[in-house]
Amino acid sequence: MTSYGRFLSILLGCCLGAPWFIAQAQSYPQKPIRVIVPAAAGGATDITARLVGQKMAERFGQAVIVENRPGGNETIGADAVAKAAPDGYTLLLAPPAAIVILPHLQKLPYTPERDLAPVSLAAITPLILVVHPSLPAQTVKELIALAKARPGQLSYASAGSGGVQHLAAELLKTTAKIDILHIPYKGAGAVMQDLVGGQVQMFFAGMPPAMPHIRSGKLRALAVTTTKRSSAAPEVPTMEEAGVPRFDISNWFGYFVPAATPRSVIDSLSGEINRALMQQDVREKLAGAGADPLGTSPGELASFMRAESTKFAELIKLSGAKLD
Repeated sequence: MTSYGRFLSILLGCCLGAPWFIAQAQSYPQKPIRVIVPAAAGGATDITARLVGQKMAERFGQAVIVENRPGGNETIGADAVAKAAPDGYTLLLAPPAAIVILPHLQKLPYTPERDLAPVSLAAITPLILVVHPSLPAQTVKELIALAKARPGQLSYASAGSGGVQHLAAELLKTTAKIDILHIPYKGAGAVMQDLVGGQVQMFFAGMPPAMPHIRSGKLRALAVTTTKRSSAAPEVPTMEEAGVPRFDISNWFGYFVPAATPRSVIDSLSGEINRALMQQDVREKLAGAGADPLGTSPGELASFMRAESTKFAELIKLSGAKLD
């Protein structure tokens, strides 16, 4: 090929590649960003998404729209993000079920490790074991004794089979050797309504929806599920302090994008999410909801996911937990 021919070949290649080059050169983002929350509005995941989204919008100069897509034990929203265009304009803020629990319980339409790229671990929060005041149990030990005296008669609720609340109760069943009935609901809001009404006796609740009912006396708090007490309810003991050894389950919220999203976009999103989580007003509001704001690198979230997946796989095997 002559020098002139090589020149034409290079020029043609540049022209054909121009759209890609221009797209990469443009600053991100150029349009509104959508954050899918696979849970109903009002819970800790939703609160986190909206607080962080507001700060991201201020920095990016683009709207950050939070879209609630509950259902399927969090898998409907997760699947939508897994199949979205990998351009950084569709994010997932997911609790554990859709990422590290349900893959061990059922076949999913997506594979988290293959189809979703980690961005940042936003926050972590304990669950809090609450009971209806009509239940004659003031402590976890008294609750266990009551369950043993009434095998199969006490019921616990979950926000859906395979969720972290379900697995927390299964861990209690296995550790304490008690027989309690699982009643799965479609979301924490419906659980709280029936729990306050006395239709179910106990629930490993998220801190934000539970705290108003605890403060009003409509529910009684017995313990939190992490190894340290929550700053939102420092008077409530941990499960281990309450007499249940080796009990450590957290609810957490991680940001993900479709797997083929460019690394530069992932790094930009991670940086802005982490910057938002460092803002004092965001930290105070999350702490008031019982959540510890974090902010990690994509790699740190990937390592955390692997550890959590291993932990829940072992718990599922130990407890024999199944989807109802």
